[in-house]
Amino acid sequence: MKTIITTPNAPAPIGPYNQAVLTGNTLYTSGQIAIHPTSGDLVLGDIESETKQVMSNIEAILIQANMGFENVIKATIFISNMDDFQKINNVYGSYFNDPTAPARETVQVARLPKDVNVEISVIAVK
Repeated sequence: MKTIITTPNAPAPIGPYNQAVLTGNTLYTSGQIAIHPTSGDLVLGDIESETKQVMSNIEAILIQANMGFENVIKATIFISNMDDFQKINNVYGSYFNDPTAPARETVQVARLPKDVNVEISVIAVK
């Protein structure tokens, strides 16, 4: 069985997918980009603001599933420019405690949806 997780506090999907799927105690989020959930506008002022919006979108989905960042066991970060790695990492890292931070990979890609600079997805367990 799977339960579809949706919240108006994160952007609506822009394709044939859901914000997240819960199966058993495991939550799989779709990749989140820096779309402001109420305005629908992209937050692209600087990489820190963009990453913060991405993390806020993930947080909204986690909350809807009765979880938090402490439940995240795996994260995947896609970035368009590896030169932004440290700035993205600083914002991302502020949402986790170092001793219990999740496993993660960061991959530079040629292009992301809507030409954003960062996309992040997570897996979380209750």
